[in-house]
Amino acid sequence: MHRWRWRYPGILAILTLLAPAPAALAAKAEPIKLGAPLATAFLYGWDAERGIRLAVEEINAAGGVKVGKEKRPMTVDVIDTRDLEPGVPVDDAIKAVEKLILQKKVDFLVGGPVRSEAALAVMDLLSQYKKVSIITTGVLSPAYSKTIADNYDKYKYCFRDSSHSGVLIKDMVTLFDKIKAEHGLQKIFVMVQDVAHARKAGELVEKALKEKGYQVVGNEIYPTGTTDFATGLLKAKNADADVLFVWMDMPETAILLKQWKDFRLKILPVGFMGAAEQPGFWNVSKGAAQYVLVNVVNGGNAPAKITPWTEKFAKAYEKRWKLEPEGYGTSSSYMAVYLLKDAIERAGTLDSDAVVQALETVDLMGVYGRMRFDPKNHQVIAATDPKEGAIGCVFQWQDGKRVVVWPDAGATGTIKLPDWWMK
Repeated sequence: MHRWRWRYPGILAILTLLAPAPAALAAKAEPIKLGAPLATAFLYGWDAERGIRLAVEEINAAGGVKVGKEKRPMTVDVIDTRDLEPGVPVDDAIKAVEKLILQKKVDFLVGGPVRSEAALAVMDLLSQYKKVSIITTGVLSPAYSKTIADNYDKYKYCFRDSSHSGVLIKDMVTLFDKIKAEHGLQKIFVMVQDVAHARKAGELVEKALKEKGYQVVGNEIYPTGTTDFATGLLKAKNADADVLFVWMDMPETAILLKQWKDFRLKILPVGFMGAAEQPGFWNVSKGAAQYVLVNVVNGGNAPAKITPWTEKFAKAYEKRWKLEPEGYGTSSSYMAVYLLKDAIERAGTLDSDAVVQALETVDLMGVYGRMRFDPKNHQVIAATDPKEGAIGCVFQWQDGKRVVVWPDAGATGTIKLPDWWMK
C-alpha cells in the first residue's frame, strides 16, 4: 500500500481534489434556519444583521453545525419589525415574528425585536411555538429577564446575550469613579431624551451618583427630534458642571455635540449617544465628536483588546463590511449565532427544550469575554473581567478614532480632556 502511494502520488492528489470539502457536504444537508426580526432602518438593526450574517458565513465556510453525526449549514431570514419607528404599533413586531415562525419556518430567532415593549410582547408567541430566541440588540429593560425568572416554565425559550439598563447604570457610575480619580471631575449635569427608558435611566443615574457623594447640579429633558440644546448647555455651564451625562438615541445628538464644541465648554460629555457610536460619526460631526465618551454596551462594538477573538472579529467585520464594528448590537448579534452553534452541537439536536438546557450550561470565551447565562433568568452574566463574564465598552473619540477607555480589561487608551481646557 505504501509503495502504491509512493509510485502514484498524482492519483492521490486528484482524488483529494475530487473529494467534496466539508462545507460542500454541509451545504447538501437541510439548513438550520435562523430568523432575525430587526428594525433594519436603524443602527441597532442593520449592524445586528451584519453581525449575524458574518457569523453564519464563517460557520458555513468551516463546514456548518454538527447535529448528531451530520453537518448542516445555517441560513438567516431577516424581517423588518419597524419597532423603532415612531407610531408603529407593537402588533407589527408580533406579526413580523409570527411570519418568520409560520411562513419562513425558522428554527431559532436571534436579534430582536429591538424595542423593549415589542420584545416583551413577543415572549408569549415564542412560548406558544416553543422557539428559542436570543435577544442581542436594544431591549435594555430589566423586565425582560425578570419576566423569564418569574415564569420560567412558560418563558424558558427566551435568552438575552446583551446587557440591560440595571447593569449599564452600575457601569456608568464605575466610569464616573474612574473620571473622578484620574481628572477630579465630579459635578454632573444630566441631559436625557423624553422617552421612558431614558427618563428612567436619568433618574436612576442621578440617584446612584448622589448616594456616592457626587454633585448633580441640574437636569434637562428633551423631546425626540430636538434641534437646539444651547439653553441646557448654558445652564450646565452656569451650574459649574464638569461632566455632561447624556442618554439619547436620536441622531440630533450630533447637534448637541456641535454646540458643545462651539461653546468650548469645560464640561466632558459622557453617556449613550446613538449617533456618536458609528465609525463615520467623526466625519458627520466634522470633528465635534472629539473627546466625547460613548457607552456602546458590549465589548467588541468598537475595536478592543479583550480576548483573541475580539481582534479577530474586528478584522473579519471590517473585511466583510468595509468598516469597523459599528456600535451597540454588533458583537452580541455575532456571538448569538456561535452560542446557538455551541448549544446545538452539545445537544445533538434542534429540539427546543434540549437546546434550552444546552444554552443554560454554555461556557464559551467569546468576543466580549466569558459567555454564560444565568440559568434562572437567561440573562448573560456580566462582569468587568472577561475571564468572569461579558464585559461592557466605553470609548472616547480621539483624533478621529474610537479609543476604548473602559473597562481596563479591554482598553486601548486612556481618557483625555479637551485641549482647550488647558488654555
